[in-house]
Amino acid sequence: MANEHMESLYSALDQAATLLHKQVKTSFVEAATEAGEDLQTGMINHQDGVPDADATAKLEALFAPLDLSTFSAEECRQALQLLLVKAITIDGVEPNKQVTPDAMAELATFIATVFITPQKETVKVADLAVGSGNLLFAAMNQLAAALKVKVQGIGVDNDDTLLAFAGMSSALQQLDVALYHQDALGPLVVQDADLVVSDLPVGYYPLDDRAKQFETAAPKGHSYAHHLLIEQSLRALKPGGLGLFFVPSSVFQSDEAKSLTAWLTRSVHFQGLLNLPQNLFADSKAQKSLLILQNPGPKTHQVKQVLLGAFPALTDQAAFRQFIASVHDWAKQNLA
Repeated sequence: MANEHMESLYSALDQAATLLHKQVKTSFVEAATEAGEDLQTGMINHQDGVPDADATAKLEALFAPLDLSTFSAEECRQALQLLLVKAITIDGVEPNKQVTPDAMAELATFIATVFITPQKETVKVADLAVGSGNLLFAAMNQLAAALKVKVQGIGVDNDDTLLAFAGMSSALQQLDVALYHQDALGPLVVQDADLVVSDLPVGYYPLDDRAKQFETAAPKGHSYAHHLLIEQSLRALKPGGLGLFFVPSSVFQSDEAKSLTAWLTRSVHFQGLLNLPQNLFADSKAQKSLLILQNPGPKTHQVKQVLLGAFPALTDQAAFRQFIASVHDWAKQNLA
């Protein structure tokens, strides 16, 4: 790791989580959450005499040299991301709940800055499949830096273990975030968000009666959860709000996509679809794209030329500079 300061935080949290994992005998994700909470509060949490006195002394020794005020929000997030990657490996977490790579957050943030011109001092960002919070928090940190505004976050997920990790992570980063433990396809508290950014889980949604409340539902059988979540996310956006969704690159190629396509055509502005670099995915079948949608609003319109193409590899700096320039040219011609 190039950032030795961030590495010191990760190392302490990693050792603490490993110790708690053995002592408390929970999943590594839960042990990592407890380690972060202990560091943030400055107190070692005990239940039924666990961790024991020896482990408590070791935990206090690990945390004593750390001064959280010296770590930026991004350093905290990056350290926790590394910890979460390890936790996912140890716990065998399913693919839909794994960490969204930083590169994807950076690409989404870049596109957001092309569309969003802040009209107020605060921008509200939501993720209805927030999981551990890594994508949402990365986007919040990067948008705050790029747009020079305050950023509020809203996250929804039905996985209480990952949501607890997200809560700990947002506390360590001192982010303004509200997290809700619920089925994101139920009635939402979230409304009037400026931006939704989400790495959507792929698969079928089991509650057919609830799915029927959405125009993107399949005419028969189970509906795709990611189709429903796209529609639900647009409901959470204010007029003119922007939705950025990481979806399978084949999202419009299945038979089930007919209802999604019909809904997009009549209800929202379909502004772009950009394939992600292939080197982000071990299997080409798992490749994703960034779907760019916008709620109709008084200052928005359907672009004449939809933004299509592919992000170049981030390692190809010349190609990426050219790509950024081409997107800015597209914006001048289509968003003005």
